[in-house]
Amino acid sequence: MKQIMIADDHDAVRAGIRAVLERRPGWEIVAEARDGKEAVACAIEKHPDVAIVDYSMPFMTGIEVARRMKEYKLATEILIFTMHDSIALELQASQVGVRAFLRKSDANRMLLAAVESLMHHRSFYAGDSCGAMAGSADGNIGAGRSLSPRERTIVKLVAEGYSNKRVSEALNLSIKTTETHRAAAMRKLNIKSTAGLVRYAVRNSLVEA
Repeated sequence: MKQIMIADDHDAVRAGIRAVLERRPGWEIVAEARDGKEAVACAIEKHPDVAIVDYSMPFMTGIEVARRMKEYKLATEILIFTMHDSIALELQASQVGVRAFLRKSDANRMLLAAVESLMHHRSFYAGDSCGAMAGSADGNIGAGRSLSPRERTIVKLVAEGYSNKRVSEALNLSIKTTETHRAAAMRKLNIKSTAGLVRYAVRNSLVEA
């Protein structure tokens, strides 16, 4: 049996993915996670063949989850699942070793094909945004590509209203380390305020508006 993990903070989305995947004989859903930290823990425990990971989850983005899984040298193939149409996210995903990227709007047509490709260790990138975000009026997008996965996660949490202390607790970091990453992100993005970070996060799909 090929084993699959689903990580998404919406119960209905996980149920929908499960319903699609369970049609395929020989595939088994062995774990479900509701946030980034839980996704990493489930992957370490279950070692699934494929992990379907939502990009926008509490605590960690899907990119950070993928990076953590690679740090643990898991052989799990990862599909980043997102509601956003963005070549920038595709680039971020590929940079951390993700082989598949799929918009949620394409799930009914392409999810089975994407997972099948990963089962055979083949890439599957269905995003065809042709630079939708790269060509945006937001001048910080190019700079955003230089953010590390940890910096992107901290920007996401700050935009969601987390204080430095709460970010540190969520990511098991010292407050000094969190402040250093936050300052580095703001410097790279040329952003001077928390409000600016929130605007950046919304425009670049780290959080929902």
